[in-house]
Formats: sequence, C-alpha cells, structure tokens
Amino acid sequence: MTIKNKLITSAALISGFLSFALVAKAQETKPVGKAPASADKAISTLTPERAIALAEQGRCREAIPILRKAVTTSASKDERKRAGLLGLRCAMTADDRLVAGELLGQLGRQFPNDPEVLYLAAHAYSDLSMRAAGELAQKAPLSVQARRMNAEALEMQGKWDEAEKEYQAILTQNPKQPGIHLLVARILFSKPDAGPRWEERAKQELQKELEIDSRNAVAEFLLGEIAKKALDWNEATAHFSRAAMLDATFGDAFMEWGFALVSAKRYEEAVAPLQTAVKLQPGNPSAHYNLGMALSRTGRSAEAEREFAIQRDITAMLDERKNTRPEDRKP
Repeated sequence: MTIKNKLITSAALISGFLSFALVAKAQETKPVGKAPASADKAISTLTPERAIALAEQGRCREAIPILRKAVTTSASKDERKRAGLLGLRCAMTADDRLVAGELLGQLGRQFPNDPEVLYLAAHAYSDLSMRAAGELAQKAPLSVQARRMNAEALEMQGKWDEAEKEYQAILTQNPKQPGIHLLVARILFSKPDAGPRWEERAKQELQKELEIDSRNAVAEFLLGEIAKKALDWNEATAHFSRAAMLDATFGDAFMEWGFALVSAKRYEEAVAPLQTAVKLQPGNPSAHYNLGMALSRTGRSAEAEREFAIQRDITAMLDERKNTRPEDRKP
C-alpha cells in the first residue's frame, strides 16, 4: 500500500441516473425493496424480462424484487447485467442504500472489467458518499466526524488555513482525538507556502500524534521523511523501520527503510526490507533500483542485474505510457 492510499471526492449522479430518477420519482414514494402486501403474489410471478421493462418505465417497486434475484440467477449474462444496472438505478432513486450496496457488490463480482458497470458504479459510490456526508452534517453538525469531513473537503479545495482551523477546533473539543495531529501535519506537507520552519512544526504535530496513538504507522513514516530531508539517515531508518513493523502492507515504508540504509552504506541490512518492498510494489522502479544497488554492493551481481533489468523495463513502460496519446492506449 502506498502513502497516497494511506493519506473524499464527491460528484453528482450522471445524467442517465437523473433522467431516470425524474420518471421513477413521479411514480415511486416508498423504498424500492418494499411493495404492498397485496402485490406480493403478482410480483412473484414476474419474469426478469417483465421486471426489466417495468424498471425502464420507472415502476421500481414492482420490479426490484425480481431484479435482485435476476442479477444472480438469470441464465443470460446480458440479462443479469441489465437487471443489476436497472436495479441499482431504482435503489439510488429511492435512496435504498442497502439494496444499492448489494447490487453494487453483485455487479462488481460478475462484471469486474465492464466499462459501463465501472462507470455507473463510480457515480453511484460517489452519490452514496454525498448522501452519507449530508446526513452526517445534518444530524451531527458539531461532531468530530462532521468537522473532520468538512476539513478534508477544505483540504481538497486547497483551503489549507481553514482546514487547519477545523482540525484545531476538533483538538479543542477533544485534545486526545486520534488522527488529528497527523492531519495537521499533512497540511504542512501539502501546503505550498507552509513557512520556513514547517518541518519543525510538522515534527511536533507528529510526535503529539504518537503520544496519543503509538501505533500510527503514517506518523512514523512522515517523521522518517523529515529526517530523510535533513539527511539524518539513522533517524530516518528508525522511523521508516517502525512504520514498516507497524504495518506489514506499507510498501513505501519498506522502500524508504531500505533506501535510508543504502544511503548510510549499510547495504547488507538494506536487502531484506527492499526485497519486501518489491514484493509489495512490484511495479515500483525505485524499489527495484535500490534493491539492485544493495545487492551489487554485497557481491550478488547476478541478482542485482536482474533487479536493474526489471527497473529499466518498468521505466521504459512508464515512459511509453506517458508519451502515448490517451486515445491510443490499450485498456
């Protein structure tokens, strides 16, 4: 897992969802998964084809029970996909998040590489996120979670000072709230004009974070980054190694741990963390290059050359992708 993955976007529903919603909302007022008891028998006799036709007309309440079954039981792959997509639209229109989540899971399992499914899923997940965020802001506007979500949104807009004020308000509300000092430090790493002594401020925030949560691997990693910038390889090694030990999936931590050891000319020690780094991040050319350096300096020339060859191949592939027009790229 990379540092980017460890460190919220939102969007409106696509026009297809919205136009469908206009039809469905005119006819539906109840959650899609619940039909009147008198209609149960009629619904149970619907075929998937008929349920699809009803859903296309916006008659979701009648269609959704059959669509939920058809997405897993229909013999036709096209019919399963159509049932799933229409069922998802019905669920999103009626704000039935349980059914929407169920259908997103089914579509993801059955059509993991289908562009249409991926496209609609991206918008559905985004809309579900927006709805949950809106509900949080409405029901608990002064909660730590609502303040944090607001601060994260401000960060996404580059409003660093306003975001930091929100985080400081959380700390005023609860000085021992885990994760907040780390987020203040993240602002200092991200802010273009954080000031001449931003590293010292960030270091203090990260140390406070570790006083609250001693097992925070990202805080340890960022302390390692500060030490690395100062060329303090012993301190960098200590922080990167602790981050790696705290999170065995943290590929960047293993790579930077190994890099710090190589920089300190501790080549033999660098081999093991860099071998783990290339396993966790096989497509990272820097991990292969640094492993090659450590291996070559310990006399393992053949192994080193293999790593250098992999690094060259990956770099060439990345350069080719960068220089290829988007419309010419293969999926």
